[in-house]
Amino acid sequence: MSKKIRDADYLYLTTKIRAMESRLLEGDRMDRMLEAATVEDAAKVLVECGYPELSVVTVDTVDEILAQAREEFFAELSSQAPNEAMLDVFKVKYDYHNAKALLKCEALGLNPSRLLVDTGRVPPEVLEEAVKRSEFRDIPEVMADAIIKAREVLGATKDPQRSDLILDQAYFREMEALAEESNSDFLKKYVQMLVDAANLRSVVRVLRMGRDADYLATVLFHGGSVNESRVLKAAEGEALETVYFATPFEAAAAAGASAVHGGSLTGFEKACDDAVNAYMQQAKYVAFGEQPMLGYVSAKDNEFTAVRIILTGRLAGLPANVIRERLRNAYV
Repeated sequence: MSKKIRDADYLYLTTKIRAMESRLLEGDRMDRMLEAATVEDAAKVLVECGYPELSVVTVDTVDEILAQAREEFFAELSSQAPNEAMLDVFKVKYDYHNAKALLKCEALGLNPSRLLVDTGRVPPEVLEEAVKRSEFRDIPEVMADAIIKAREVLGATKDPQRSDLILDQAYFREMEALAEESNSDFLKKYVQMLVDAANLRSVVRVLRMGRDADYLATVLFHGGSVNESRVLKAAEGEALETVYFATPFEAAAAAGASAVHGGSLTGFEKACDDAVNAYMQQAKYVAFGEQPMLGYVSAKDNEFTAVRIILTGRLAGLPANVIRERLRNAYV
């Protein structure tokens, strides 16, 4: 019988995480990156967060340092986490990103190597070989079944959105199962909120397309705190704000209602992510246990996204206020 993991087993890691939180890319550092005279000066701020100095800033070099940082981050945390399996909830999205890239590149006859990310549970070269040979023995069963089905649908319909939906459904099923196995209520709620955010995005997209509740039912995911039958009410005429009243997504639903009628989709997307991040920020106030570790993983994940948004935005010559609109609320 495996040893039961207690909150106290996280004491050393929590202490270390509290120290590492000071190096996160938070508000002041983000502002300095946005206001720096050049993109090279913006990249120098990242040295304070533990990233290597970039002598040349391009989309490729940004992606390279982020890929390296992600790999090193998960490797270090995996070696110290009392329950390493919890980290799989955050790694699984990279597996499904790779699966989507492989299937689309296969259909188009393209080389997928530059699109693959080496931070999932399955090494990208193993997944690439499995797809190439249609031999999925070394791939998690749920994922393997989804890849086979998604490939068939993509081949028959030439519609990548339909194949992506099959993979997304499997992604959420796997996350839910992994969170359930962890016995962490905090992690289970996090996954539940990710489902809620995905379903709210689906509602807004469907309403903007002018589609009905029957269509919405085909693109909703199971496992959210807002019941699917309740979500469908939004496509039957009930106001989004009413459907999500008194939930963590009430403000995001209001932004979504505005987006349906021509308002900002960027603001709506940010509101969805901020609702999830607000939940994870509760981990800052827990003395020790798995919550600080999980909150920090989420914060680093958001940081990697923020670094790419800021630097690629600067490379594209976007104004600071436009880039700032795309950034999510910081953890610190």
